[in-house]
Amino acid sequence: MEKVGGDAQAGERDDHPGGDEVLLSATGKDATNDFEDMGHSSSAKGMMEEYYVGDIDPSTIPEKQKYMPPKQASYNPDNSTEFIIKILQFLVPLAILGLALAVRLYTRSE
Repeated sequence: MEKVGGDAQAGERDDHPGGDEVLLSATGKDATNDFEDMGHSSSAKGMMEEYYVGDIDPSTIPEKQKYMPPKQASYNPDNSTEFIIKILQFLVPLAILGLALAVRLYTRSE
């Protein structure tokens, strides 16, 4: 494994034909596959010797952590409180409307 251009200066990043985003995305990691996949010319491969930093010790690379989904709230089989709240959300406005209509009718008939 090789580490290339780990601490590239700003001028070197600006001079890169692929732009500095390409270099920044490979900073601090093994850039060998990224370099090879890009299909660089032989002159670019010759320039790599100037920017070669060193080999990466594979034992220093942290292992990937297995994804652990966040714990979900436990299932509440007793949904009676939720049901009561839903009924009240429906009935209370209806009761207020009915009361308003009754008051309107009562005051109108007098």
